[in-house]
Amino acid sequence: MTPSRALAFALAAPKAELHLHIEGSLEPELAFALAQRNGIALPYADIDALRAAYDFSDLQSFLDLYYACADVLRSEEDFRDLMLAYLARAAADGVVHTEIFFDPQTHLARGIAFATMFEGLAAGAAQAKAQFGISTKLILCFLRHLSEEDAFATLEAALPFIARIDGFGLDSSEKGHPPAKFERVFARCRDLGKPVVAHAGEEGPPAYIVEALDLLKVSRIDHGVRASEDAALMARLAAEGMPLTVCPLSNVRLCVFATMKDHTLPALLAAGLKVTINSDDPAYFGGYLGENIRAVQAAFEFDVDTWYTLLRNSLEASFASDAEKAGWIAKLDEARAAA
Repeated sequence: MTPSRALAFALAAPKAELHLHIEGSLEPELAFALAQRNGIALPYADIDALRAAYDFSDLQSFLDLYYACADVLRSEEDFRDLMLAYLARAAADGVVHTEIFFDPQTHLARGIAFATMFEGLAAGAAQAKAQFGISTKLILCFLRHLSEEDAFATLEAALPFIARIDGFGLDSSEKGHPPAKFERVFARCRDLGKPVVAHAGEEGPPAYIVEALDLLKVSRIDHGVRASEDAALMARLAAEGMPLTVCPLSNVRLCVFATMKDHTLPALLAAGLKVTINSDDPAYFGGYLGENIRAVQAAFEFDVDTWYTLLRNSLEASFASDAEKAGWIAKLDEARAAA
């Protein structure tokens, strides 16, 4: 079947991805290759057996596997290869800029030095810039199921690299771990002159989105799909132009919504919210940005103008410079005129 004009435009036009966990881009094939490189025995017979384990009932069941697979990442080379593999796929999906989450606590707890992880990721980003021309920023995420004390210790470990860290975020298990738990940590991050973002309103209630805005003072809300349950919050998000980094396939795979057609994405757009489309943990949730675009289009049949808005939102909501944004938006405008 020939792709629709709107789908062809959405796939080919320049865009940014703002919600991507680099550890969540670890494909089974690479996991087994790294396990072999590092002499690690994975608890799965083969690649197919590991892929079959990617059947989740909720966020926690995913996280259990996510942390287990991350154990194959040991050396700078491993982290570099992980970054390169993702950025190659992103470039193929028309991504010109990506802001990537990484979870130091996942690796520090395994005895991996911060420098090993960070320098490997940075090397992969630099190589991808030269090879694909893709721009990258790195956002350090704190694991919300761990303590405030642990987050502060992680921040201390990151300070020697602070000039190359582009922001801070909050991820992992949302239920029972409100943004308020990390208010002091995020105040310190902002004092360092860095923008902050936070996962909120995925499995957690709309109140968590409010906390992220008022207590953490975030520049973006990651997920935010449950904002639709609170009309006043929806109006506030629209009025403030607060970006939401929505991850459609992830939301369905983790049973936030039963099917894609049940997703609140059209309602968020109709209310004037600054929505962006992202892939979250694409190795686990059924695809990268291109697959998310295809799934959304199959469910909602958006027109070119709607996709233009979504793609422009992604570029405008990024932490790139004004000059970089203007250049990408000019190319997006050219693609729209030709669509």
